[in-house]
Amino acid sequence: MIPQVIALPLARFLNFVIKQISAVLLDLEADELRKVPPKGPLILAANHINFIEVPVVYTHLQPRPITGLAKAEIWNTPLMALLFNLWGGIPVRRGEADILAVKRCLQALREEKIVAIAPEGTRSGDGRLRKGHSGIVWLAMKSKAPILPLAFYGAENYWRKLRNLRKIPFRVRVGEPFIIEPPSEPLNQRLRAQITDEIMVRIAALLPPAYRGIYAHRVNERPRYLKPFTFDPPADPISA
Repeated sequence: MIPQVIALPLARFLNFVIKQISAVLLDLEADELRKVPPKGPLILAANHINFIEVPVVYTHLQPRPITGLAKAEIWNTPLMALLFNLWGGIPVRRGEADILAVKRCLQALREEKIVAIAPEGTRSGDGRLRKGHSGIVWLAMKSKAPILPLAFYGAENYWRKLRNLRKIPFRVRVGEPFIIEPPSEPLNQRLRAQITDEIMVRIAALLPPAYRGIYAHRVNERPRYLKPFTFDPPADPISA
């Protein structure tokens, strides 16, 4: 554990460095991050293409307290472990019910932090949406926190851009917030999967058609279990 007196200035320094590097390497459009409210518990539900999203979103939402789930294997690499510890990342063991990770997410929401989750559970690589996993449904219903859909695209061919000495296009789109309306029937596996798909459709609708993956044909569907949410009082913009 890094002492707080060291962790805070080190985190600020690394955030500054990352933003400067991003400005050089990325053709970044992230103005819509201003839609993220400056306070209150919030679940960010996003697609996951590659490693670029985490540092961009984290540094551009500062000083808003934010954490998120990351695969436990990241902590096997000392440098990455240091970085994700400074960012307050929550390690999760994939492929199993990680109760400790869930408890840490609930605690973060009780502390009115943002919890970022990629329901796909892994990187897509090509930017096309994959099937979402239903853990986000349980977390949202247990915490009663609103969900804000977030979508990234454009950076899936980052290595080719770098080789050609060109900036990497990186687009961030933010949708409208919603909450999960508790269903009248028992929350079984089928129902959790349906609500997860409704959340993924909200993310898909923010993406250009080529990136919508398995949800491409569903973006016009009306959700049954998602209810619009209004931040109250109205959020002051966060500078992106």
